[in-house]
Amino acid sequence: MVPIILCSVLAIAIIIERFWTLSAARITPKYVLAQVWTWIKNNQLDSARLRELRLSSPLGQILATGLVNSKYGRAAMIESIEQTAAQVVHEMERYLNTLGTIAAITPLLGLLGTVVGMIRVFSEIMLQGTGNASALAGGISEALISTAAGLSVAIPTYMFHRYFTRKVDSLVLSLEQESIKLVDALHTDRNVEVKEGAA
Repeated sequence: MVPIILCSVLAIAIIIERFWTLSAARITPKYVLAQVWTWIKNNQLDSARLRELRLSSPLGQILATGLVNSKYGRAAMIESIEQTAAQVVHEMERYLNTLGTIAAITPLLGLLGTVVGMIRVFSEIMLQGTGNASALAGGISEALISTAAGLSVAIPTYMFHRYFTRKVDSLVLSLEQESIKLVDALHTDRNVEVKEGAA
């Protein structure tokens, strides 16, 4: 039961952290692309604004990389965006493997607890015989509790794992759409001048 309880505490901590981190408002704020386009049109894009953009959100980080590399052409811009996006996606998928592992092992831990409990019950039968039915029933029910506990942790954990995996896929699609909008808006032949300023 102790490993199952530890797994449940870890799963709850990961679920809370992922809900906080994978908020669409944190990953892909709606105003970012419009703000970037305003800076470009007003010729206000400098290194300070790029740094601000990079630190604002994962989408800002991707767009800032694209803007820095836009002067090297469309292909270079897309490649740099893809490289940065791979890092961002890796960050978004953090702890999801752990969550999936918890969902997979907790039923097995529960089953292990049941098997160990049944071994004890049969050991008692060997020592005392089958005369005390209530003691046997108590031992069997105690053995089955660990399986129930393992399943109680595994089922919601697996549901949240699937939910977060789907959420990451949805956020990645949003990131791609916003990045492509920037690439298409700038085209290959247009260079963005980043003014030199205090970094």
